[in-house]
Amino acid sequence: MSELINNREVDVPEQTRRQAMLKEIIKELHAGKSVDEVKARFAEAVGDVTVAEISAMEHSLMTEEGIPVSEVQRLCSVHTAIFKGSIEQIHRSSKPEEQPGHPVHTFKLENREIEKLVNFRLELHAGKFQKNDSDEIIFKLLEDLSLLLDLDKHYSRKENLLFPYLERYGIYGPTKVMWGVDDGIRAMIKEAKAALSSYSGNKEQIGEQLAHIIQEVNEMIFKEENILLPMALDKLTEDEWVKIARESDEIGFCLAAPEQEWIPERAAEPEGASAAAEEQQAGESPQGFIRFETGLLSLHQLETLMNHLPVDLTFIDENDVVRYFSHGKERIFARTKAVIGRTVQNCHPPQSVHVVEKLLEDFKAGRKDAEDFWINIKDKFIYIRYFAVRDEAGRYMGTLEFTQNIAPIRALEGQKRILSE
Repeated sequence: MSELINNREVDVPEQTRRQAMLKEIIKELHAGKSVDEVKARFAEAVGDVTVAEISAMEHSLMTEEGIPVSEVQRLCSVHTAIFKGSIEQIHRSSKPEEQPGHPVHTFKLENREIEKLVNFRLELHAGKFQKNDSDEIIFKLLEDLSLLLDLDKHYSRKENLLFPYLERYGIYGPTKVMWGVDDGIRAMIKEAKAALSSYSGNKEQIGEQLAHIIQEVNEMIFKEENILLPMALDKLTEDEWVKIARESDEIGFCLAAPEQEWIPERAAEPEGASAAAEEQQAGESPQGFIRFETGLLSLHQLETLMNHLPVDLTFIDENDVVRYFSHGKERIFARTKAVIGRTVQNCHPPQSVHVVEKLLEDFKAGRKDAEDFWINIKDKFIYIRYFAVRDEAGRYMGTLEFTQNIAPIRALEGQKRILSE
């Protein structure tokens, strides 16, 4: 292995070098080396690896090295045992979409399994079918297609969870087209199953059907990972991804499930907040009071009062972390408790984050104390105001967002001097 390690000093593309090292390790396994021995050498020599590299390596082992599919499949469990620690511990990315449980990570995880199924098993059995259309190989093809129908869950999550969010951003065309192709793939798989179940010697026709399925499934994976998911990452907020992740269980997963729940990182609560919450939860100060310069309110009175204001309030602290939002009966822009502790940048679509950051920069630098926007949404005229919150010494403490539907106010005419009956 030392010669492989020394290759670090050679001017070879990093991905090619790593893949060559991985292949060497797998071939050693194939030659009878123990898992423990190879695992140790793997950690020493490679250190860092991605799921995509493992998939590419397995494909290369079959197409370039001539290792039979059955051998690669037999080694899959060993690969997992060796690589699991490295993937999960060493190569943990700071990007949310590359963390287990994030919807994008799950879509790609499923795609790797779908690739194995169509490119290894189905293609292998389809090739054998053309040489020998025995009952045994027909049964294997039916098994493969039944497994492949599981991608209905993958497509359903895409269509029923992801597409609605994209449509909120005005993206309709690509989703409609993709949904149509998804339906076509589903239909092709069912037709191929039906043809095999009542096989009448039409070998070439079925062969063409299977080849078309393999091609379409692979092309869909390419479209998802190179067009759809990057586009979605560019539009959706982290909060929207959290909602998609939490609702995914209801539809289910295709061939692979997320290894864990994805929980985005949150900023720590201010010092003393945990102790105060514990006391309140324990009932030690259920009616705690807050003394202001101009009065005294209980916590319950204060929260109820804030929720009765005919406006939506959101407060972020000096570090851009969302600390509070009012919870009135008819909020204009939806907020969930998951937003608490997140930076405000993660609460806005990526394409508008620069506007938020520019505003906060101006507030922090003292160039502005307030900024107003107004927009029309259906029958509402939304007035959005931002205020820099500063203490007596002028120190920036955070930003208050104030949102109100002022359409009823704009519609006022004349005057009113008596009570309504």
